[in-house]
Amino acid sequence: MKNELKIFLASPRGFCAGVDRAIEIVKKTLDKYGPPVYVRHEIVHNKSVVESLKKLGTIFVEEISEISDSSRPVIFSAHGVPKKVPAEAKLKKIFYIDATCPLVSKVHRETEQLYKKGFDIVLIGHKNHPEVVGTMGQLPDGSIKLIETVDEIKNLNFTKPLAYVTQTTLSVDDTKEMIDTLKLKFPDIKGPIKEDVCYATTNRQAAVKKIAGSCEMFFIIGSRNSSNSARLVEVAKRSGCKESELIFYGKRVPIEKIKKCKTIGLSSGASAPEELIRNFISEIKKNMKVSIKEVITANEKVVFKLPKELN
Repeated sequence: MKNELKIFLASPRGFCAGVDRAIEIVKKTLDKYGPPVYVRHEIVHNKSVVESLKKLGTIFVEEISEISDSSRPVIFSAHGVPKKVPAEAKLKKIFYIDATCPLVSKVHRETEQLYKKGFDIVLIGHKNHPEVVGTMGQLPDGSIKLIETVDEIKNLNFTKPLAYVTQTTLSVDDTKEMIDTLKLKFPDIKGPIKEDVCYATTNRQAAVKKIAGSCEMFFIIGSRNSSNSARLVEVAKRSGCKESELIFYGKRVPIEKIKKCKTIGLSSGASAPEELIRNFISEIKKNMKVSIKEVITANEKVVFKLPKELN
């Protein structure tokens, strides 16, 4: 007889509006211009999405210099790019479409306006993440100071007025702690009118927080290089479920561990397709009698328009 298992399924989960838009941009570009279409960097951080787009005729490159046929379109990923990237495409007369998430573009515009107004700028984010590289690349080298931890704040010194911006996919709690620490040291620091951590990151973390304490194990479906997926694992651990882990492309469902549980939690990062959640549950159902309780903490209705080149 199969053991019984209750799955608490977090909602919202999976694709956000920026990811939906970026994938749609690649598919529409393929339809309009035919394959192959180049994409600079993974369009979103999910291996199954990348593999499915490769099958349709997408070629992924890390730099514009790798593009062998300059007559084909190139798409910039949802994470955003430094200004030198479109400049290089123009120089090489390569037609490009920008799939940067509009919420990342908002941070880019903020940094440019702050720089023009004479502010020193602090960026809270993770070094070498493509979104951070893109944001820092909106301004001349050295114009933005990146900080990753609270400890780094005590060594900061600025002579000009100071402002901060943040990566959009950070832990809400960690970011709040860093902003509070910055405000203590620099009481006049200027922040964004509307916070930079995006609605999808905030909502997915809130859903995981709500159910983690009721679960013996928690699983986040997402890629290892996905910042928002990694943050969801951390949030689950902090919120009462120490046995929390990331299920990435090619990683097997740890069924023997799950068999020992009566309750597990399940969610997915903002670039993970819902199909991966269904596959995970199907795998468990082969071995256990499963009941599912979906816990909804927000209803997302955000939709972003496609670039004018595809209308």
